[in-house]
Amino acid sequence: MPTMADVARSAGVSVATVSHVLNETRPVLPHTRQAVLDAVEELGYTPNTLARSLVTSRTRSIGLAVSAISNPFFTEILQGVEAAALERGYGLLIADPHDDPEHERKVVRLLHERRVDGMIVAPSADPGALLAYLGRHDVPTVLLDRVVDEDVDGAPRFDQVCAENTGPTARLVTHLAALGHRRIGLVAGLSGLSTTDERITGYRQGLAAAGLPLDDALVVPGNSESAGAERATAALMSLTPPPTALVTANNAMTIGALRALRAHGLRVPDDIALCCFDDFAWADLFSPRLTAVAQPSREIGAEAVRVLLERLASPGRAARTVRLPCAFVHRTSCGCPEADGEAAAAARAADGARHAGRPAHCAPPEEGTLS
Repeated sequence: MPTMADVARSAGVSVATVSHVLNETRPVLPHTRQAVLDAVEELGYTPNTLARSLVTSRTRSIGLAVSAISNPFFTEILQGVEAAALERGYGLLIADPHDDPEHERKVVRLLHERRVDGMIVAPSADPGALLAYLGRHDVPTVLLDRVVDEDVDGAPRFDQVCAENTGPTARLVTHLAALGHRRIGLVAGLSGLSTTDERITGYRQGLAAAGLPLDDALVVPGNSESAGAERATAALMSLTPPPTALVTANNAMTIGALRALRAHGLRVPDDIALCCFDDFAWADLFSPRLTAVAQPSREIGAEAVRVLLERLASPGRAARTVRLPCAFVHRTSCGCPEADGEAAAAARAADGARHAGRPAHCAPPEEGTLS
């Protein structure tokens, strides 16, 4: 196998210069750097990662702890993390904490023991032990999706990257209210997650903006899972009177809600309207097509990598929280017609508005960015 000395002879430079180019430990003139890289390519030289880590005190690896196996949203985030990391020459070590606080602490410790340069973690609903470990060992970390790390002054101790939750959820509620719905149910997420709290806040803000009263009976926890959402939807349908529209607070709960509605013999949107937080690949294939808030999942993953590498480059800078905007994706599960029927839809909307308490149809709004 070719050695670093072979690369140095081929490029006409010293072994130290080759080391500086490959390990990025000192600036090298562009033409010299290119000569080294050309020699590496020509000879097929493969750097010794272990030796390089001893020189640089870096392994050029990132630990990623997300429940990607059970949550398609995190699967897309993982793809964004991987692409951004590889683009910058970093590898990934991946662990699934299963949204369990004890398992979460164990996998994060194992990643840390593998000497990753930093971590990206989607924390559980009870992340106290996790945060204590990361803080005690001064691990460069970006918390993903869920905002949990704020001190008494409201400033985070760790960097955080997530999507906007409150405004986009309010948008779903006001859209349903504009269609004439007065009893709008919410299938909420797992208690303790910031995403759950923020989407409940958005639901309440949407009701207030539409001039609708808050009825706590219309907010039922689905625990961020399909089975829980199935039970929550069944509970909502047992109310007297039941809601005429539902908002589901993540993609897994949308599936559970649809199962429950089918079990009750209810058709969407003929019998009940439905809007969901989280778009997913097959949402456009349902009949009806699902009106949803789409999170920029891959962008969230890529941004988490960028923020982590900035932290590695400047360890002393203040931590920050980055929120990315979501998009309102208008389809037909809310009760609106397809876009090619806008004129007829506008007429129906005007007619429906004259019938108090009865949901009206409306012309589809344009897809837009929410923040």
